[in-house]
Amino acid sequence: MRGFGELEQAIMNVVWTTEAPLTVREVREQLNRQRPQELAYNTVQTVMEILHRKDWLSRAKDGRAFRYQATKNREEYAASLIDQVWATGADRTATLVRLVDEMDETEAAQLRAALAVRRKESQP
Repeated sequence: MRGFGELEQAIMNVVWTTEAPLTVREVREQLNRQRPQELAYNTVQTVMEILHRKDWLSRAKDGRAFRYQATKNREEYAASLIDQVWATGADRTATLVRLVDEMDETEAAQLRAALAVRRKESQP
């Protein structure tokens, strides 16, 4: 199963927490505030281009630079990881039961409420 690499995840976290599209320089600045060792501009640019090619980031020209924004949210990313688990042939019911067993009461209540809404929406 393949999720984001460490730097891909860090970049996506910056993009997801910022409402406006960001340049590579802006993302690099935010990342470097959180790291003991500074990342090179080219490193961040390369990884953002990879995320663009994977369709996780869109980009628009802004002068000589590009501004990037997420094409999918965190929940869609998490769902894609779950889809990868299903593709392994894992028993869906057993996996879901295990997941629900690990939820706290608040999360379980939120899940029940969401399922109730989905049921109502699917009824004719």
